[in-house]
Amino acid sequence: MTRSLQLMLLTGRVIPAPAPAALVDALQSVRITSSSGSASGFQLTFAVGRQSPVTQVMLPGGQLDPRTRVIVVAVVAGVPHVLMDGVITRHELNPGQTPGSSTLTLTGEDLSLLMDLGHVERGHPGLPHHLRVLLVCARYAQYGIVPVAVPPMISVVPNPAVQIPVQSATDLAYLRALAAEVGHVFFVEPGPVPGTSTAYWGPEVRTGQPQPALTVDSGTAGNVESLSFGLDGLSRTRYTARYVEPVTRATTAVPDIGPLHPPLGQSPPPALRERPLTGQGGRSVAEAQLWGLGRTAESADAVTGHGRLDVLRYGHVLNARRLVGVRGAGRSYDGLYYVRSVTHDIARGAYKQSFTLVRDGLVPRASVVIP
Repeated sequence: MTRSLQLMLLTGRVIPAPAPAALVDALQSVRITSSSGSASGFQLTFAVGRQSPVTQVMLPGGQLDPRTRVIVVAVVAGVPHVLMDGVITRHELNPGQTPGSSTLTLTGEDLSLLMDLGHVERGHPGLPHHLRVLLVCARYAQYGIVPVAVPPMISVVPNPAVQIPVQSATDLAYLRALAAEVGHVFFVEPGPVPGTSTAYWGPEVRTGQPQPALTVDSGTAGNVESLSFGLDGLSRTRYTARYVEPVTRATTAVPDIGPLHPPLGQSPPPALRERPLTGQGGRSVAEAQLWGLGRTAESADAVTGHGRLDVLRYGHVLNARRLVGVRGAGRSYDGLYYVRSVTHDIARGAYKQSFTLVRDGLVPRASVVIP
């Protein structure tokens, strides 16, 4: 089914406004990559020439300098989707060898880059992980960033008389380090409306309403160009973090990752590898368990899918960091998946997406996949 496609571009220093018509008219292509647990990036390519307002006015006037904010919104079938809210980090001019072949490419990252520009030395006495996250993210409210911090499965509140957590890194590095300690992820996601973003610190969201299903090998009902799957039997690793209580000599093992990563497959492969969790000296029992929980969760996704689709045929924008259903791949590989990453490739009249899906095992847990 053919759907309409429109693209909106906003630029500015702190609060973006609609981009000048000359810049929008020169836009040739857009590439945006988003992935769970990491920063998103973008590339905008413009057709320019010697007398182009982009190269004659905007570029020398500083309107496209690094740290300029850029918002990209795709309107598919009348529904707006904020694909990117980030800042320019680099531009490249290719003069070309023939008339009309000159291009200007702007490259940048999402707003989390602003959190990685300055080193910070700061103490956080008596604050658990999620409250430290809220405190750090509050400094970026002027950019429309709203923090969401999910408390860890095991709460650790440091005693100020014994230990004071100290940040000695950029805000972004510190937020990611806090996430790694408890098996969480951190990323800044644009939207839901232009000019706002969500700074999410918590476990990967593997619950809730899935996105419209990806259908393969179903004739005219198919809505993807390609989709293939694989299972890696060596990816799953069982970590052991043993803490010996001094009095009773009892040991504590890494807890199950179920509450952190709800299972999507009915038949997960066995953990063929078993490794000790090192570097836990000086940590409490709860801290060691949280660290082990994160390492175990990272290796749990043994099933991977790679595919490509045409958004105008699919009828929707597939979002990373969400669930999606798969139909037509057979009993082993049908069912719900977590969308690990998505790359958007947009040109005039065309919108394609490449994506990666993951889950923990074969065979869906539900007998029906919602279309």
